[in-house]
Amino acid sequence: MEDLGRMSVEDYVLAPKIPLVVAADGIRSMSNVGSIFRTCDCFRVERLMLCGITPIPPHREIHKTALGATESVEWAYEQDITKVLADYKAKGYRIYALEQTNKSILMNKVEIAADEKAVLILGNEVSGVSQEALDMADAALEIRQEGTKHSLNVSVAAGIALYVFFEAMFGGN
Repeated sequence: MEDLGRMSVEDYVLAPKIPLVVAADGIRSMSNVGSIFRTCDCFRVERLMLCGITPIPPHREIHKTALGATESVEWAYEQDITKVLADYKAKGYRIYALEQTNKSILMNKVEIAADEKAVLILGNEVSGVSQEALDMADAALEIRQEGTKHSLNVSVAAGIALYVFFEAMFGGN
């Protein structure tokens, strides 16, 4: 791993982050939570908010997939997703829900400014983003899918969406 030039946790904490907060809205699987931690680390996300029934570290099942990212990614727990969204909206963050709706915008069509501050809501594995969170979102984003399922695992969807935000906000740096 040293040959790959990876930064230490200490250096990571000090490194610039993209102005994106990920809000996990009632995600139930500890494996998915751990994977989301790891993806947030990969794309230098500002913060991960764990909300509702979303499990929190420390837990063996989260750590198994996070591979140490619970130590590098800034995170917090708040029971009420609407409080989180209201707090960030008041700070000037744009709120996006990663959800299929009748008004959702395809991820490859959304324009994200390099200096935009945003929150990306990830929803429950079965029921998706809660209606309360959707009602507070400025827009719903959808990942184009052409198969028969039109459904991705939340951690896979998070990886795709975070890459799009990373490229828009940090690409070329």
